Formats: sequence, C-alpha cells, structure tokens
Amino acid sequence: MTQYYSVEQVADLLGLHVRTVRGYIREGRLAATRIGKQYRITRADLEALTGAPAAPEPARHRAEVSAVVRIEDVDRTAVDRITTAVLASVSAPRDGGRPLHVESVHDPERGTLRLIVLGDPADTAGLLAIVHALTREN
Repeated sequence: MTQYYSVEQVADLLGLHVRTVRGYIREGRLAATRIGKQYRITRADLEALTGAPAAPEPARHRAEVSAVVRIEDVDRTAVDRITTAVLASVSAPRDGGRPLHVESVHDPERGTLRLIVLGDPADTAGLLAIVHALTREN
C-alpha cells in the first residue's frame, strides 16, 4: 500500500517550514496529489526530492475498546438526560480521527439503561468519565 504524507509531515521530516514545502509543490519540485483542500505526498515522491530513502515511520498498533455500561434504577427522564449528554459528547471531534460508536438500550420494565461503546481507548475512557459523572448526579 502506498504511504502518503501531509505537507506538515514532510516539513517535519525535512526540517523545513510548511510554506517552503508548499512552494516546492507549486514550483513542481515536489510532486503531490491534491485531495480536497490538502496535498498528499507519496513516499516515492519524497524520496525523489531528497535523493535518499525517507525515514520509516514507527510501527503503530491499532487498539479498540468495546464496553458495556449497565445503569440501574433509571426512569425515562434519567435515560433522556444521560443519552443526550453521551450522544452530544460523541458528536464532538475526536483526536484519533476515528468515530466513537455508542448505542443505548433502555429496558423500562427493569429500569435499566445499557450503553454499548466501541472506539479508541482514550476516547472511550473520556466517555466513561462523563457517564460516571452523570450517574453520580442526584
């Protein structure tokens, strides 16, 4: 699979200012592909500019958390309050860029609410802290 770099990543790798890298692209010294409003530079094009192999990026492991939170003794008002707050926090931008998935299941007969959470460990931890705070309010 082809490895792509952003203008900012190329600037960091080469120790240049972002404007300098953009200038290289405009001048044709560095080949780049425009995707939306941003440029992407392939590893091969970066190596062609520098004449040397690009430093390999460190291996990254992808981690994902799945969690089920069971909240007891909740009425419809509490369910609405908790799910609204949780869904509002999920709609905020994520640092990892990957979306955080949350589903809620309310069982009114048993007075329980289950939140099923899938996503990045740090984002999930932040969401669980919000749930903790919401369930401690009385």
